[in-house]
Amino acid sequence: VRIVESGGGLVQPGASLRLSCAASGFTFTSYHIKWYRQAVGKERELVALITKDGSNTTYADSVRERFTISRDGAKNTVFLQMNSLKSDDTGVYYCNLGKAWGQGTQVTVSP
Repeated sequence: VRIVESGGGLVQPGASLRLSCAASGFTFTSYHIKWYRQAVGKERELVALITKDGSNTTYADSVRERFTISRDGAKNTVFLQMNSLKSDDTGVYYCNLGKAWGQGTQVTVSP
């Protein structure tokens, strides 16, 4: 069972990033998949969720209309497209399936 996030980086406000979450050792379509983020000194917060079959998505108010979560079942991969990034989006982004977590990928938005 393994989850690996990638795609983070340092970008300027207004830029875009696409995060990937690759999962192995799971029956991928058995899980709702979630992206969380955690900023320094703050609690981990749910950013986006996509249901098992990919038919429904949910977003935090702070990212709605800017972020899009999607999944590729054939590749056991989930994506988080992040547009119009703001400094408040800075943090470590984690992928979650059931009780399993990845190691996270750092996103830093700074002028």
